[in-house]
Amino acid sequence: MVPTKTKTTFSIPSTLMTPQFSDNALTVLERRYLMKDENGQVMEEPISMLWRVANTIAAGDLNYNRKVDVESLAGEFYNLLAAFDFLPNSPTLMNAGRELGQLSACFVLPVEDTMESIFETVKHTALIHQSGGGTGFSFSRIRPKNDVVHSTKGISSGPLSFMQVYDVATETIKQGGTRRGANMGIMRVDHPDIMDFIKAKSDHSILQNFNLSVAITDQFMQALQADSDYDLINPRNGEVVKKQNATKLFRQIVKQAWSSGEPGIVFIDRINAHNPTTQVGMIESTNPCGEQPLLPYESCNLGSLNLANMVTDNRIDYDKLGNTVELAVHFLDNVVDINRYPLPEIETVTKQNRKIGLGVMGFADMLIQLGHPYSSTEAINVAEDVMQFIDDKAFEKSCRLAEKRGAFPNFAKSIYAEKNPDQPVRNATRTTIAPTGTISILAGCSSGVEPLFAVSYVRRVMDNDELFEVNPQFEKIAKDNDFYSMDLIKTIAHRGSLQGIDDIPAKYRRLFETAHDISPKNHIDIQSAFQKFTNNAVSKTINFAHDAIREDVEEAFLLAYNTGCKGLTIYRDGCRENQVLNIGKTDKKTSAQPAAATAQPMVKRNRPRMLPGRTFQMTTGCGPMYVTINEDDNRHPFELFNMVGKAGGCAASQCEAIGRLVSLAWRSGMKPEPIVKELIGISCHKPAGFGENRVTSCADAIARALRQHLEENNGCKDKTLTEDMTFGACPECGGVVEHEGGCHVCHACGYSECA
Repeated sequence: MVPTKTKTTFSIPSTLMTPQFSDNALTVLERRYLMKDENGQVMEEPISMLWRVANTIAAGDLNYNRKVDVESLAGEFYNLLAAFDFLPNSPTLMNAGRELGQLSACFVLPVEDTMESIFETVKHTALIHQSGGGTGFSFSRIRPKNDVVHSTKGISSGPLSFMQVYDVATETIKQGGTRRGANMGIMRVDHPDIMDFIKAKSDHSILQNFNLSVAITDQFMQALQADSDYDLINPRNGEVVKKQNATKLFRQIVKQAWSSGEPGIVFIDRINAHNPTTQVGMIESTNPCGEQPLLPYESCNLGSLNLANMVTDNRIDYDKLGNTVELAVHFLDNVVDINRYPLPEIETVTKQNRKIGLGVMGFADMLIQLGHPYSSTEAINVAEDVMQFIDDKAFEKSCRLAEKRGAFPNFAKSIYAEKNPDQPVRNATRTTIAPTGTISILAGCSSGVEPLFAVSYVRRVMDNDELFEVNPQFEKIAKDNDFYSMDLIKTIAHRGSLQGIDDIPAKYRRLFETAHDISPKNHIDIQSAFQKFTNNAVSKTINFAHDAIREDVEEAFLLAYNTGCKGLTIYRDGCRENQVLNIGKTDKKTSAQPAAATAQPMVKRNRPRMLPGRTFQMTTGCGPMYVTINEDDNRHPFELFNMVGKAGGCAASQCEAIGRLVSLAWRSGMKPEPIVKELIGISCHKPAGFGENRVTSCADAIARALRQHLEENNGCKDKTLTEDMTFGACPECGGVVEHEGGCHVCHACGYSECA
């Protein structure tokens, strides 16, 4: 193995093309990818980053040919990246050619039914998160709650208690200044504690660093179809402990997914039916976003082709696509060798199977160029044709690499050896459809295989100015057809959709469908079309309108199973209070002001010596906050005090300022409701809680305390205080955040809860 380069500069050829990054992409690069000095100052240009990555990965060829022209191959890799035809997963862009050298995004770790294994895995998780990776676990091997523990003569606390240990460890690592950690927690549907697992996130304060999925078996689906019971099995001894009605449990999954978007489901038997190395081991878990099933101690490096760049003259350029696939597979295979793994066990298992995950982004952009709406039959056909072509080309390239470099070491134990032992294969898997939230920003294309999230949206910059981002293809069509105007763009940004805007011709309203214009069935049709020709799995969010009912979610889960998907993640709009979509709420609020000639001066009332009031304890990212609201004789709010953190701290001083201004407004005659609407949802970098209990900032906590005070006074909830509110925003830039592949992702700055 060639040692990972640790130097921070590379000799850059003068002939390299200059990548055309957008302003938005440059912002993301500076925040997340470009090397910085010890003072946090950027010390490399984007072109240098791409050459650093290309040169480092090209050096992997030296493992097989000491005479290879590394610079020539690096030039090919560089052009691939600089043209945005292909980009690897974020850890490769960040770490290739640097001291850390950890290049993979996806890991799965084993959790055995012993204290030693459980806490050893906690340590390993910390090392992986520290290196920029995400982790998946199955907790199905841990004995159920209240089961016997022979060594201590006590009883087991169950897998959920240990999941909370992992969650706290992840939170601690995150607070320590490293990249945000993300986990997938999976439990088999036949585990005795499965009902508790399904309901776990009913308490929104726990497992905030986990995505949860239920591993659904074929036996369970058969019992569900027959409305019969199935066995719950103690993993400690394999004994059946009781029966569970499949319909009852399935409806609980549906209920929880409808209310919070979790748990998702993975069809674990289907995943293992496509496991290429069943003789080596069975797959129990996936990475955090669900698209990469892996064996224990296995990792995978991913990369995505930009389909938006594979259309020429309104036709798919299969020659270009084929060449790009071949070079991308070569690139990803080299990553397996160049990678500096966080654990020796992971290096061993990963190199035995050499899995890579080549996927796509820009699919929605490709459809628009071809003139096919996302929800059309033509779109399904394109998905199948393109992915079959990619999968075939990737397999052919992997076989050619194997002829020169050798098959993956576990080849003899794989399904490939059973089918054709004379045809070696380099990589046990080649294709994966991952979410591409950040790298799609760099490439300037739509994310993964998702539809457009919005045709126009608002980016807020310094001084709260608003910049309207517009899909470039829509902008061109609108200008070419003489219906473009800034008023139209603002209307689209406000509505979040083109539907119902008569100024836009019907064919373009149909072509530029957004995620919420598309039915769940259409979403699943695209997912299943890609899944047919994807070795691993497909990460995709199935969007539901807020008024969707549980039966809609139930139908989607069954449709996913019946159409060959390997899992499903659903998200009902607004089901979590921390949803931070600014679409539909982009125009700055204005209030009618009296004409100057008739305006009456406000008179500040004096404070009486004694006022009645209430004090509310709120939980914030800065610690406990105490909000006191005092009233006048008419039970109108008169003044507000709050206390948070240590006296003299920044949070305390800002909160004191808010309290003084709110008190001044009330004593001058302002009603409390506008204060709630202005403060609620303001975000900072340290939110607290989850779902309905999520507090996005100290200002948000004050607004929530005031809202609770008003509702208690009125004896009921005031809809005016809950309608048309934004529930926070991106904690880094305040931009629009969408739910994508099991995570919240900001396309304005690249922030991701799972990054």
